[in-house]
Amino acid sequence: MKKLKIYIETSVVSHLQADDVPEKMEITLKFWEDLKKGLYDIVLSEAVIIELSKCYEPKRNLLREFLDQINYDIIEIDDEADNLATRYINEGVVPSKCYEDALHIALASISGCKVILSWNFKHIVRVKTVLGANGINKLEGYGEIEIASPESMLEEGD
Repeated sequence: MKKLKIYIETSVVSHLQADDVPEKMEITLKFWEDLKKGLYDIVLSEAVIIELSKCYEPKRNLLREFLDQINYDIIEIDDEADNLATRYINEGVVPSKCYEDALHIALASISGCKVILSWNFKHIVRVKTVLGANGINKLEGYGEIEIASPESMLEEGD
């Protein structure tokens, strides 16, 4: 059976060490155990790596150690992703001040992911964002994408 291809947005990785939100950290750590088992095809992007590099030590090093525990592909930022992200902004899917959020959605869409996982409920994990991104993706020839939190990926009882 083919594995589900998921894009891991920066906020998910960041919540592996987030003492200020222990519930989200616990959920993220549980989900990370599933990633370590190889249950999914995981995609990160150059945007995620750049954003994580801005974390302060020792958190940055700890997050790198977590990333070393899983297998993933990295998609690079290119003109295609930039153009799609700009389209999301121009169509009001994501606010203009949130280019990086639009870029994550574009990179996931271009790479053929079925799901984006994020803890960003302000601009990414929203019904409006899912509907808007999928409308543009359809017009541009990309597949539909689901946007959810890591909690939605946990099996009941986890």
